Amino acid sequence: MDMLVKLYELKADPALDKRIAEQGITIRRVLAPELSALTAWIEPRFGSGWVAEATVATMRQPPTCFIAIQNDELIGFACHDATAKGFFGPTGVDTAARGKGVGHALLLTTLLDMYAQGYAYGVIGGAGPMEFYRRSVGAIPIGGSDPGIYRGMLPLAEPKGISQSGH
Repeated sequence: MDMLVKLYELKADPALDKRIAEQGITIRRVLAPELSALTAWIEPRFGSGWVAEATVATMRQPPTCFIAIQNDELIGFACHDATAKGFFGPTGVDTAARGKGVGHALLLTTLLDMYAQGYAYGVIGGAGPMEFYRRSVGAIPIGGSDPGIYRGMLPLAEPKGISQSGH
């Protein structure tokens, strides 16, 4: 199910920014020359569908994909305007980096970028986990939106041992 976020009500979170900085984590816009490193990181963790979406977001000008880096290593990413304008996602954080605020920081950075680019609302496509989005940015479910824009999509080849869920 998709979720809706009022972008005009979002504010930066200095406490979250401090938490991220204290861990030596940098959140920034991806650079086009980093595309192969980004997609090589995404593919085994989240599959080819997310690689395609992140590629589209990286090739926009400015890129609409953000990355989280710690100790010169990629630990997460988040995109918008990949599958459709006004859509947040996909987003993913390495399992070893979860629970540190990285996903929340990527989410907020990306949604604030959407607002700066003129969107009043953002759609989180195929949202999961929904409680995280509700708690983090006040997202609400959009009734009747499953499968939404993904209706009739061709099946994706998934990496062995990994199942995809949400964007």
